[in-house]
Amino acid sequence: MEPYLTQLPFWEVLTKQEKEAVRNGASLRRYKKGAFVHSGGNECLGMLLLLKGEIRTYLLSDEGREVTLFRVYSGELCVLSASCVISQITFETQMTAQQDTETLTIPAGIIAALKEQNIHVRCFLYELAVQRFSDVMWSMQQILFKGLDRRLADFLLAEQERIKSNTIPMTHEQIARHISSAREAVARMLKQFSEDCLVELKRGAVVLLDVDALKKRR
Repeated sequence: MEPYLTQLPFWEVLTKQEKEAVRNGASLRRYKKGAFVHSGGNECLGMLLLLKGEIRTYLLSDEGREVTLFRVYSGELCVLSASCVISQITFETQMTAQQDTETLTIPAGIIAALKEQNIHVRCFLYELAVQRFSDVMWSMQQILFKGLDRRLADFLLAEQERIKSNTIPMTHEQIARHISSAREAVARMLKQFSEDCLVELKRGAVVLLDVDALKKRR
């Protein structure tokens, strides 16, 4: 457990007693691709440090519509799963594993105690919450103020930069979820991009053919 615990950004500022409490309470959890990780309406899970995989955080309407807020990748922390610790977080989010995922989970009770006892942890939690709120606002701006063509181009270019490859291994349905659109609309726009020789559509993947032209669509 120790090699994982030392990846926590605030580990070195914890007291000996605080480190022992985290050691005793932390646990490793594994989720299969597509598995449900957390819901804001369920038991407060605590803080998650992703050791492997990817988690998508989104809002779910009563009608079943999903709006992606942000994704958490290996080496990153998720604080919205510990929203019961930060009372200012009042909206409920859903989290699912986008890949086979492994997390280091620190229970909400321990995080709450650290927040009250250690000013460094408290500042870190609020800083991380502000960072995620900024991600949420960026997502809302994309949805409200950008057309589907620009959102799709933005997403494809961001994925290319993230995975360092021109082949984006995602289906139309997966892309639609990430940019909070209908699958049919994304399929039509990808077809248009293909006809314009910007991308090549393959089974379960999209290949970027003209990155410079895509950048002009942003």
